[in-house]
Amino acid sequence: MTQLTTPTGEPDPSDPTPNERPPQPATAHADDTARHARATLAIASLAVLATFLDTTVLFVAFGDIARSFDTVSPAQLSWVLNAYTVVVAALLVPAGKVADRVGHKRVFLAGSILFTVASVACAAAPTAAVLVAFRVVQAAGAAALIPSSFALVLRAFPKERLPVAIAIWGASGAIAGALGPTLGAALIELSGWRLVFLINIPVGLVTVGLGTRVLRESLDPTARIPAPFGVAAIAAAGALVSLGVVQSDTWGWTDTGTLAAIGAGLVTLAAFIAHQRRTAAPVLDLDMFASGNFRWANAATLAFGLAFAAMFFGSILFLTDVWGWSTLKAGLGVSPGPLLVAVLAPRFGRLAARVGQRPLLLAGGVVFALGGLWRVLMLDAGTDYLVDYLPSILFTGTGVALCFPQLSSAVGQSLAPNRAGVGGAASQAVRQFGGTLGVALTIALLGQPATLADALGRFDRVWWLLVAGGLLTALLSLPLRTRPAPVEVPA
Repeated sequence: MTQLTTPTGEPDPSDPTPNERPPQPATAHADDTARHARATLAIASLAVLATFLDTTVLFVAFGDIARSFDTVSPAQLSWVLNAYTVVVAALLVPAGKVADRVGHKRVFLAGSILFTVASVACAAAPTAAVLVAFRVVQAAGAAALIPSSFALVLRAFPKERLPVAIAIWGASGAIAGALGPTLGAALIELSGWRLVFLINIPVGLVTVGLGTRVLRESLDPTARIPAPFGVAAIAAAGALVSLGVVQSDTWGWTDTGTLAAIGAGLVTLAAFIAHQRRTAAPVLDLDMFASGNFRWANAATLAFGLAFAAMFFGSILFLTDVWGWSTLKAGLGVSPGPLLVAVLAPRFGRLAARVGQRPLLLAGGVVFALGGLWRVLMLDAGTDYLVDYLPSILFTGTGVALCFPQLSSAVGQSLAPNRAGVGGAASQAVRQFGGTLGVALTIALLGQPATLADALGRFDRVWWLLVAGGLLTALLSLPLRTRPAPVEVPA
């Protein structure tokens, strides 16, 4: 725009300078769009942070919960953790499709309300059975808000800014991992495990209050809502296999009950797959598995999710039950691992852009296995944290930073852009099922040791599980065909 001048050529003092002129409509609209996008990202990230944080702090809180319900066996009490992950895994993809159909804002707000109300009910639970029941409700809320929050972010940002926005949204998991052990331990020391659930109240009030005013509705009226049988079948399959694994220490691995539960779970899984092949409204689009990278990356995600849950859960139990540390000290003791993940994950992401995901996954699986091997060789009744324990948590933290982000990236790159959302949700569901099995196996392998020597031997079984999980992750990553991002060369 040309600035006005006087007849002598001097600037006209009555004309506002460009910086003083009122914003033009296009500029004002762009500013409003940018503000809305930032607000949407903040609200979505906060809500997702709460759902991921809920998982990590419950690992820390498990011992305190067990002391509150001391007549309940560890195997039964493990459903406080496993009921949540099974339901989230089963509902994650169908909830995303429901959100596409009825509205992302509507489902996000409903999920946030459900998650918050269920958190209050968990905090007030008088028995372990009631706590497990409301953990199921809480999981349904989490499964609703995670994919809908992702969709809201996708629609709020222009295409060129999406990679950064998605990275920030995804970083919620890393932040939750870094905050969870210390925050959970501090809350338990302050007031007990019930406070861990009550911290979700202010988060819920903020996300629902601001979300109602700020978020904009979007939907896809052509989206198909999955058939209920598929949802129920995949949840039942996960629950039955977990039941068999968890109870194996009590029943015995060759007991009829154990074999029947695991067998029924596998039969239900087969029925789920058969149903998905012929239904017009599947929970999971099985044709995605035609991609070799999608198959192998999800197989590696299952293995690593199992090993990660066993590592995290086993670490807290070892420090509190064998070394006799307080919950707060144990939370601080494991925190270097998640903090290292938060620092290294972005750097490894940039490295993957240059060399591809496969080399990092191979290295990450091996490094994680070294962390498990260190524990087998070094951990005993002595409490030399710097020599015996810290190196192992740095090994496993490095392995997590190398593996989890690259597995998600490999899944995303294996599918067409219009299927990246459902593919990512499927991968998250696989990771949740892996975590369920990791917790179940940890409970089964530890059992109820009678002596310190017995406890050390049982923990060694868990550490060997870390070794096997890391090496299996590397092995399953071998068939991946990943490539570095193309580099534009100036003409």
